[in-house]
Amino acid sequence: MAASIGEISKEIAELSRDPQLALLGLLVGLERSGTGDEDDSAWDEEIRARIGAVDESRTVGIPYEQIKREMADWLV
Repeated sequence: MAASIGEISKEIAELSRDPQLALLGLLVGLERSGTGDEDDSAWDEEIRARIGAVDESRTVGIPYEQIKREMADWLV
């Protein structure tokens, strides 16, 4: 039986940063299959810029509980 989005989200939240980023890359790759290398490079650059903004405290993340609530509302 497939895991629910909530279960998967909880497991992802418990991962360290590197596995989370690897998963993000996998998901983006699945979504963007068939796009050109130029698009992939631009997307990689954007991801790195956003990670840098969080690392340098120029922006903040969204708490997991808030994301979980919003996803639950979205899936209904």
